[in-house]
Parts: sequence; structure tokens; C-alpha cells
Amino acid sequence: MKTKFKNIFLKVTLVLSIIYFLVLIILFFFQRNLLYHPNENNYFGDKLEVNVEKIKIKTSDQIDLLGWFHEKDITKFKTIIYLHGNAGKLENRIYKLNHFRDLNVNFLIIAWRGFSGNDGKPTEKGLYKDGLSAIEWLIKKGVDEKNIILYGESLGTGIATEIAQNKKFAGLILETPFTSMIDAAKNFYPYIPIKLLLRDKYENDKKIKNINIPILVMHGEVDTVVPFWMGKKIYELANEPKYSYFTKYDNHMMEYDEKLVFTIKSFLNTLN
Repeated sequence: MKTKFKNIFLKVTLVLSIIYFLVLIILFFFQRNLLYHPNENNYFGDKLEVNVEKIKIKTSDQIDLLGWFHEKDITKFKTIIYLHGNAGKLENRIYKLNHFRDLNVNFLIIAWRGFSGNDGKPTEKGLYKDGLSAIEWLIKKGVDEKNIILYGESLGTGIATEIAQNKKFAGLILETPFTSMIDAAKNFYPYIPIKLLLRDKYENDKKIKNINIPILVMHGEVDTVVPFWMGKKIYELANEPKYSYFTKYDNHMMEYDEKLVFTIKSFLNTLN
């Protein structure tokens, strides 16, 4: 009886081990489908209430990126580069961009490779190239590096922190930042060896120490996608001068209300 039970136990263990191994293989090869969601569109249908010029920005590996550029006065005002999150088209950010009309800024928002009809497939290295190409486009247009403000949203915080290292940009805004993609993935897959499998790591916690420009960190305590402790940790690791906007009730997509907009405006005023 004991031998029979032992054989059954070994067979069940073997089957479960095989299933677990197959799951790891599937996750390894399809992990970027889980990370990047170009066709998932939330906050859709808002009308753009600020004038933008639709542009194309060519990357170093010859991919044309769609961008929207609002030029208020590039010689008088600073310019925000908006680096969006892991889902949706540029239209999904209209409800945020409409608030920028009330700020004395120019802004450029770009769509990542593989997003908003762009060619290519998103990867960590690829998105770094996209972000740098946006910087180069602005500089060629006559915008000085010291007048550029990087604004990263969720996944975009990974690109923003990469680009901001050891640079003299005007400032950095991080909305719902994560410590690293390893930590963020562990939150959803606690029983998977994420560190061994993950290709795109976006290690914000390591890079934030190399940033020496004013930083604003914004995060909601009830974020169900990127836990609040990550945003708080990024703030703690950041060098001075640093500012925070932490709310008790905001989820991952923060409420773009008067308080948040006022916080951004106040931060911009500190940069002048």
C-alpha cells in the first residue's frame, strides 16, 4: 500500500513538474505579450482641446515614431517629453494633455515602437532608443537640454530614469513609478523565477541614484498594478531636490484633478 501511494505521489509530482516547466517556457517566449499592450485602449473618446502638430521621429534603427508636438514658445517656456505607459494609443492620454494647455509649457508625446500604428516591436532597449530619439528631435528643433522636462508614466518611468541619468535636464516627473520590472512582475507571479526569465528589467531603483535634477514622484496608495511602496521607495532613493504627491485613493491611473495639476504646476515653477 505504501509503495502504491509512493508511486502515485511520484507520478503526480512528475506531472506537476512538467506542467510548471512548460509554463516557464511559455512565459519566457511570450513575456513581452504580457508586458506590452499596444491594443488595450482605456480613456478613449476624449476630444483634444490643445493644438498639436502630428510629427514623425526617426529612431537610430530607422523606425518612424508618431508624435504630437505642442509648441507654445520653445524659447520662453520649458518643454515636457511625455513617455507613456505600457498600454494604448496616444489618444488614451488626451484627458491628461488637455490640462497642459493651462501650463506654460511646450510638450512632445511620442508613441513607442509597435504602438499607435508604429512599426517594430517594443523591447527595453528599443524603447530607450525611442526616448533618446525624441530628445534628439527636440534639440534639433532648437530646444536646449536644460529646458527639457522628462515625464514618465508607469512603464514610461523606466525610460525616463534611463535617459535622465547623469544629465542636466530641467526636471523629472515620475507618475506611478516601479522599483524594477522584476519587482513588479513578482507581484503578479510570485511563484515564478522572474529574475532568471525576465528580459526587460527596467531597474529604476538602481538608476534613480544617478539622477541629480529636481524630481517629482506621484503615486496613489491603492494602486493595484504597481504597489504604492514602489513609488515611495523610488522617492526615498531619489536625490534632492525632490517632491512627492501621494494620495490615499488613487489607483494606477491617477485622477488628473485640480490637486494633481496644481502639484505639477508648482513643480514647474520651482524649475524657473
